[in-house]
Amino acid sequence: MPRPVDHARRQELLDEAVEYVIRNGVADLSLRPLADALDTQAPVLLHHFGTKEELLVHILNGVRDRLRSIARDARAGDPWSGLEAVWDWVSAPEHDPFFRLFFEGYALALRRPDLYAGFLDTVVQDWLDDLSPPLDEASATLAVAATRGLLLDLLATGQRERVDAAMARLSPLMKAR
Repeated sequence: MPRPVDHARRQELLDEAVEYVIRNGVADLSLRPLADALDTQAPVLLHHFGTKEELLVHILNGVRDRLRSIARDARAGDPWSGLEAVWDWVSAPEHDPFFRLFFEGYALALRRPDLYAGFLDTVVQDWLDDLSPPLDEASATLAVAATRGLLLDLLATGQRERVDAAMARLSPLMKAR
C-alpha cells in the first residue's frame, strides 16, 4: 500500500518549486536538479505530484494564482486605477523572472493542451471573472489581452517608455466604455 501524501510537505515543495522555476525557467527543467535544489529526491517529488508534467501543471497554477491574488489586491475599488496599479506591479523589473515564467508556461500549455488543459481553462477566464462585473465581457477581454500583450512587449524589448505610454492610453479608453 503506497504511503499517503503529506499535504503540508507537498505544499512546501510546491512553493519551493515555483521559486526555483521562476529563477530557472521550465525549458530545461529536470527532476534531479530540481530535487537537489529543494533538498529532496526526485522520487519524493513523483510521490507528491505523480509525474513531472503534473508537477509543472501545479507550478503553473501556482504562478497563475499568485498573479490573480496580487491583481485582486491591487485593483480594490475602481478597477481602472487598479489596472494601473497592476501594471505598475507586473512591469516592475524585479518581477521580470516571474512573468518570463508565466509566458514560458503559457507557451508550453499552448503547445501541449492535452497536458496543461487545466491551466489553459483558467488562465484567461479567471481574470475575466475578476473584471466583470463591473466591466462587460468585451471590455474585460480587452483589458486582459492588452495588459498581457504590453507586458510581453516590455519583456521582449525593454522599451519601457514606449510600452508605459501605450498602457497609459488603455485606461482612459476603457473608462469611456
